[in-house]
Amino acid sequence: MSELASLLGEEDPSPAALLATRPHLSLNPIDGLTMEEVPLAAIIAELGTPTWVYSAGAMRARLARLQNAMTGLAEVHYAVKANDHLAVLRLMAAGGAGADVVSGGELLRARKAGIAADKIVFSGVGKTAGEIRLALAEGIEQINVESAEELETVSALASAMGRTARVALRVNPDVDAHTHAKITTGTAKDKFGIPYTDIPAVYRHAAALPGVEPAGLALHIGSQIMSTGPYRAAFARAADLVRALRAEGLEVQKMDCGGGLGVGYHDTADASPDALAGAMRAAFGNLALELMLEPGRWLVAPAGVLLSEVVLVKAGRFVVLDAAMNDLMRPALYDSWHGIVPLRPAAESAVYDVVGPVCETSDTFARARRLPRLAAGEHVALLEAGAYGAVMSSTYNARPRAAIALVDGARWALLRARQTPEELWAGERIPDFLG
Repeated sequence: MSELASLLGEEDPSPAALLATRPHLSLNPIDGLTMEEVPLAAIIAELGTPTWVYSAGAMRARLARLQNAMTGLAEVHYAVKANDHLAVLRLMAAGGAGADVVSGGELLRARKAGIAADKIVFSGVGKTAGEIRLALAEGIEQINVESAEELETVSALASAMGRTARVALRVNPDVDAHTHAKITTGTAKDKFGIPYTDIPAVYRHAAALPGVEPAGLALHIGSQIMSTGPYRAAFARAADLVRALRAEGLEVQKMDCGGGLGVGYHDTADASPDALAGAMRAAFGNLALELMLEPGRWLVAPAGVLLSEVVLVKAGRFVVLDAAMNDLMRPALYDSWHGIVPLRPAAESAVYDVVGPVCETSDTFARARRLPRLAAGEHVALLEAGAYGAVMSSTYNARPRAAIALVDGARWALLRARQTPEELWAGERIPDFLG
């Protein structure tokens, strides 16, 4: 359901309906909103707001469910871009996941968190020479090459270092994932991958280049995909390519199936890992390929909330929070919908626009949203904030970055202290000539 649907009179899910589909969250009259066994009010009392809070138990359970669906079928690489905190990466490593990275910084984070180099795949359309050298020096599992030009760069750098780069060519299958335009990555107009029809020639060239070992193919068609239809279409095209390359005598060992598995931001079900596994088996089951998968959002989005305090209620219509678009930018960037649940139950309700304090009209979390009646000083949790939340936050309007905490059963710990105002300018310099 969209904000437009809400404006047309369709009901958004109630807080009770939202919590019914999120087993790590519960609401009771005494403790209020609780994550696992920790009342979120207790975290606010110590850390203040805005504060991100993640459920370790939810992350473990979701990774285990995904791993179970992929048993005997595919290797899971967590997409670090969804949430790159070291504690989150450590949880993923402990659950047996490798990493999919898109920058040198993410590669170093994954290594720092204990993910083995031979379980790291490096994706991304604009890898620099320094990043490619880092990947080669670390001896990572695979570089997903995005263009013929990048292939030449990898070959030259690997040869100069006396290394052999294991690469997969990222296919652009020209398949529409039917998701938001800003997170679609597999159509011909997108910047990602090598055009489908160019793959045979580029793969032949890769097989002849020094310093390069072509291992197979990769694809990624978008994010927040809720049905298997787009996957099936892309996988069918990739499987045809594998057969065509092998018919030429070329060796194709691996198929990276990408990520994009969607979550239910409303009270709807998440996309099914079992259904995705079925689509992968149908396309590649008889091709004797090593398959891999790159989920991010599906593993961590539902595990996180952003806690915020109501600053004031303006004219009975605008609920102004102390969290803003610089903290959670998805609504401003994608018009995305996030559930909003007060930490304390209330009998009465009202319809509000929920906004932040940043001087932008786009600093809006919800429009015409029916919520339990709110007042200044009360607290709310914005749901599904575990992915593309803290990792995309900024210090716009000179707003310090929020604190981050992790809940694990009855325990919780601070993962990142709230930034101080002084830390905002700690690295800045005023030239002497300005006096």
